[in-house]
Amino acid sequence: MKSFFRFVFFTGGVSLLAACSGMQKNDNNPPSHAGAVVQSWLTGNGHLLEKQKDIFLSTESKSDVAVIDIDSSKKFQVIDGFGYTLTGGSAVLINKLPAAEKKALLRELFSPAEENGIKISYLRLSIGASDLDAEVFSYDDLPAGKTDVQLEYFNLEHEKKDLIPLIKEIVTINPSMQFIATPWSAPVWMKDNNNSKGGSLKPAYYSVYANYFVKYIQAMQAEGININAITPQNEPLHPGNNPSMYMPATDQAKFISNNLGPAFKRAGIRTKIVVYDHNCNKPEYPLTIFDDTTASSYVDGAAFHLYEGDISALSQVHDKYPQKNLYFTEQYTASDGQFDGDLKWHVKNVIIGSMRNWSRTALEWNLANDPNFEPHTPGGCNTCKGALTIGDSIIRNVAYYIVAHASAFVPPGSVRIGSNSSADLQHVAFLTPNGSKVLIAQNETDAPLTFNIRFNNKSASATLNAGEVKTFVW
Repeated sequence: MKSFFRFVFFTGGVSLLAACSGMQKNDNNPPSHAGAVVQSWLTGNGHLLEKQKDIFLSTESKSDVAVIDIDSSKKFQVIDGFGYTLTGGSAVLINKLPAAEKKALLRELFSPAEENGIKISYLRLSIGASDLDAEVFSYDDLPAGKTDVQLEYFNLEHEKKDLIPLIKEIVTINPSMQFIATPWSAPVWMKDNNNSKGGSLKPAYYSVYANYFVKYIQAMQAEGININAITPQNEPLHPGNNPSMYMPATDQAKFISNNLGPAFKRAGIRTKIVVYDHNCNKPEYPLTIFDDTTASSYVDGAAFHLYEGDISALSQVHDKYPQKNLYFTEQYTASDGQFDGDLKWHVKNVIIGSMRNWSRTALEWNLANDPNFEPHTPGGCNTCKGALTIGDSIIRNVAYYIVAHASAFVPPGSVRIGSNSSADLQHVAFLTPNGSKVLIAQNETDAPLTFNIRFNNKSASATLNAGEVKTFVW
């Protein structure tokens, strides 16, 4: 990532005005005994992913300061990626951009080879509408009183205008992009309240709904889009959104055991089944499903959000079922949030916290909205602030920088490695596939902190002011 942006500040974000002045040349000379060069990028207190002067691992170190010890011999989970939910609304807004501006933005966001990009590597999709689509729809909508148990009317036509063409462009830029998909609701004719909001899936339609997932995965594959994982229901304990559907753990276990798992097996579907996809306050939900031997045999792992509970819930699940994978799939930033406060909380919990608690992904919520926080369904979220605000200009909001501090430097296939814990310095470390070490660190205090980064008996001294986050690479 070059330090090349020139910014004007707006409420809640920044607008790109001009680029490209090259990497800042460092005027500090390394000591003769220095080891590896440590590059770093800073966000906080008005800094926006700015390249800092290089520091150097050496045999000298400051005394009486905190130490972050990096141990690459201690390896934990493999990382699948970092990113956002590509909502239908996000796709509509991005597709409205002038062709050259859209092309440049997509490369900035998704290209693994774009030197000045943030290298998003993992996206979440909605199966049918999420609440950040302009309208509610499924892939098999029927007139009231009609049913379609053979799914003869299933189609993806609603997605072929904006979402699918945009995904194809993204996949062209990054063929290794991974996707996890989830429904906000089943088609209303399958539900006990015949409504897009709330209600539950009728047991009589369990097998039909399982085939609905199969058809979705196959239809997306026919479009050249591989769905790596699905969850059976977004936020299954929150039936108050539009759309939404209530699905308690026992129902999800039955659906997977008797219908979804067998349907995937019959169809030769290799897409992972990931359960729960809701808040950290209910770790017993995925544990209930993992305790069901039949359901568990079909399940790869569990997904979490953090609107309630503590991020340590992921480790509770890991400690009981270490063979199951964990994923962090959603956290939103609000329209009235403050940049520095959101940066501090989200980096601590979504990025560092999820990674230190065994997650393979860290995803913020919607990629883009317009200046009025639209589009959204009637009753959908009208305060969800995307990573981008797309209007007369493109504003890069706090969620852009939250994710970028990881996505730009930690590619898929990286492994979390050992780094000692510290109450004042939140941090997490990785070993990338090319052998680089990456450390993301944040100052939790209200005063500047100087500390040593120590690796292989050599140290580099660094300082973070209150609330700042910095990514170090060597």
